[in-house]
Amino acid sequence: MKPAAFTYHDPRTVADAAALLGRLENTKLLAGGQSLGPMLNFRFVMPDHVIDLNRVDGLAGIAITDTSVEIGAMTRQRLLERSPEIARTLPVMAAALRHVGHFQTRNRGTLGGSLCHLDPAAELPGVCALYDAHLAVSGARGERTIPMAGWAQGYMTPDVAADELLSRVTLTRWREPHGHAFLEFARRHGDFAIAGVGCLLALDAGARVTRAAIVLIGVTSAPLRLAAAERLLVGQPVDDSAVAAAVAEIAPHDAIDDAHVSGAYRKRIAGVLLGRALRAAATNARQGHPA
Repeated sequence: MKPAAFTYHDPRTVADAAALLGRLENTKLLAGGQSLGPMLNFRFVMPDHVIDLNRVDGLAGIAITDTSVEIGAMTRQRLLERSPEIARTLPVMAAALRHVGHFQTRNRGTLGGSLCHLDPAAELPGVCALYDAHLAVSGARGERTIPMAGWAQGYMTPDVAADELLSRVTLTRWREPHGHAFLEFARRHGDFAIAGVGCLLALDAGARVTRAAIVLIGVTSAPLRLAAAERLLVGQPVDDSAVAAAVAEIAPHDAIDDAHVSGAYRKRIAGVLLGRALRAAATNARQGHPA
């Protein structure tokens, strides 16, 4: 099957793209096309207008400060995966990207495309949740900034209006030495994750946790920060007791049931992955990973 007929638009500035969004109805934005392309071909979506963002100036690139990393929404996933600056400042992003599809899709896929598609199993929204990212969206009415915690409005529904586009993402750096891990379970490499876990851990000289961030993907309809588990870990060594207490905080959350696996199975897999990720991150932290 091929896409239904649509009108193609090729703006060169954010202002031009925003003007098109404000003027036209039933539009879709084309970033990397790794999700939109198949959806068009299967006619899951049938827009009247497709607005191509690939030649819009100023939507791609990486800018690093002492406290943050700002990434343009059109920055390719493969560039992020291979960037020494990302590996140094956001190490868990580099680890997570190795699980995103295959290198062919990462060559075209973008950070903003993943965030706006917002598949429950997507790795990059989980990474953004770990780093308490803020997302800037632009439109004819100007720009507004949304915390990652409020980005998901429902299943595959981000907080971006029909006349807005995501322009950049700002992630808060962890300046203290810390460890990281990102693990997921899928039926085969490149498939959507049944469950995944990302975590960041900072330890003191006695190997006790001073700061923790944990996110689950694939389990609920959006990335899930395990804030209660993070609080339980602070002040504790990463031993069997602390890991068990953190894993127990998965149980109260409702998980996705679908044709592939049950919600109970997803939570079971997430618990196993969380235990492994916490131990791996603690080992990484003890080795003095640079911030």
